[in-house]
Amino acid sequence: MLIQSSKQRGVTLIELMIGLAIMAILLAIGLPGFKVWMLNTQIRTATESIQNGLQLARAEAVRRNEQVNFILGTGTSWTVSTVAGTQIQNRPSSDGSSNVTITITPVGATTATFNALGRLTNPTTAPTQINLDVPTSLISASQSRDLRIYITSGGQIRSCDPIFDGTNDPRKC
Repeated sequence: MLIQSSKQRGVTLIELMIGLAIMAILLAIGLPGFKVWMLNTQIRTATESIQNGLQLARAEAVRRNEQVNFILGTGTSWTVSTVAGTQIQNRPSSDGSSNVTITITPVGATTATFNALGRLTNPTTAPTQINLDVPTSLISASQSRDLRIYITSGGQIRSCDPIFDGTNDPRKC
């Protein structure tokens, strides 16, 4: 003899639809913030990549005791190679920062050459400031966390946040 249980198992279609509606509302609320976070992460990724490439070029120049070039390509791509042409490392702009745009000072400067002492050999034609941002067509300028990289003639490389200008803030430019 079979005994029927009166307990309900599973969920009804109405309960499932209510759960999906709640998930859709939560997703709609969180999606714009996620987009801003992703684009700002791309700016940080591109900044760290370019800074690491510059530091690699400087370290390789000292280690090899010869001049090494850091060359900015299109977008956020870069290449580190010896002056003789031996490629050490490169990075395509598609690696995590395809939406980032850069502005270089002085305009048109794309190559920083480091000597065996880690100093720039071309301080007048090398990039001294690299600004990284995303287009305002993707997120507003107020939501974007722009970053900046400075390169001194002595070869020091540092990134900073142009928003901060306090005298004791280490993030200031």
